[in-house]
Amino acid sequence: MKVLITGGAGYIGSTTALALERAGHVPVVLDSLVTGPRAFVGDRIFYEGDIADRALVRRVVEEHPDIEVTVHMAARIVVPESVARPYEYYRDNVAKSLELFDELGRCGRPRVLFSSSASVYDTVEGFAVDEDSPVRPGSPYAWTKLMMERALQDMASASDLRAVVLRYFNPVGSDPELRTGVHVREPSHVLGQLVRAAQGLQERFLITGTDLPTRDGTGLRDYVHVWDLALAHVAAVERFDQALERHGASSVVMNVGTGRGVTVRELVEAVERVLGREVPVGEAPPREGDSVGAYAEVGRIHDLVGWRATLGLEEAIASALAWSERRQEVLGYP
Repeated sequence: MKVLITGGAGYIGSTTALALERAGHVPVVLDSLVTGPRAFVGDRIFYEGDIADRALVRRVVEEHPDIEVTVHMAARIVVPESVARPYEYYRDNVAKSLELFDELGRCGRPRVLFSSSASVYDTVEGFAVDEDSPVRPGSPYAWTKLMMERALQDMASASDLRAVVLRYFNPVGSDPELRTGVHVREPSHVLGQLVRAAQGLQERFLITGTDLPTRDGTGLRDYVHVWDLALAHVAAVERFDQALERHGASSVVMNVGTGRGVTVRELVEAVERVLGREVPVGEAPPREGDSVGAYAEVGRIHDLVGWRATLGLEEAIASALAWSERRQEVLGYP
C-alpha cells in the first residue's frame, strides 16, 4: 500500500520509510526540510512543503489516490527548546496538525497514525506505565502531544477520521543499513550526547539530575531501538483497522517501548561496555521540562497488532556508534 509520511525526512520518519519499503509498501514523503535532511529522502516520492498547506495536501492525495494511511511525524521535538519557545511548538505541533487532519478528512483519507510521546505520563510508583496511567505533561512539547491525542480522539468520535496513536518511549540507534540516524549536529537526547562525548566532539557527557527518586538517582527511560520502532509503524499500518476493531473504538493509544527501564548511569555503563573504554562524564542539575522517567507496559500493542521489541540496548548503542562513523559520508558533517 501507499503510506503518506509527514516528517519523512527526519530520523524516525526516514527509518520508518525504509521499514515500510522492506515490507513491500510505498512511502510518500511530505516534509518541509526545516530539520530533516534532503539526503534522507533518497529517491522516494517527495513533496517539500508545510503540513498546514491544504492545497499541497490535496495535491498529494490527488496525485496518489491510493494512499491508505497517513503517518504523522512532522513536529518540533526538543524539550528545552519548547520551554524557551512555546509559541513555535503550539503553532507547529498543534495548529498545523489540526489543519492537516481536517484536510485529510475532507480528502477522504481518514486513517491517521500519530506519533506521540511517553513524555505525557506522570511519574508513578515503580515507573511502569500503561496507556491508562495518569498523565501530566512537564513541558510545552509534551503538552502539544497530549493535546493532539485528545483532538484526534474528539475528531474520530465526531467524523469518519480514525486514529491510532503511538506513544514513543526513547528511540535510539540507527537502521540496519546505516542509511539513517540522528542527523542534528548537536543532539539534545542522552545517547546522542554520550556518543559525541565518546568521540571527543564535546568535553564530557553531563548527567542532568543525580538525586531523583530512582534506584541510582538519575533519570530512568525505556530505550527502544529505532528499527524496532519503525517495525511498530509497519505493524500498525498493516493492522490499522484490526487494532481499532479489537479495541472497540474509533481511536486507540498504544505504548511503543521495550518494557524495561534503564537509568542514565546504567546507559553510560552500557555505552562503555560496547566501546570498551570510559566516557568522560560530569553532573549537572535537571533540565527544565525533563521528567523523572517511566518505562512502558507493552501488552496492548502486542495484543492489537502483534508487535514486540526484539533488539537490545547494546545493539542500539552499537548501531548508533556505527552511524556516527558513517554520518559525515551521508550528511557531510560529523
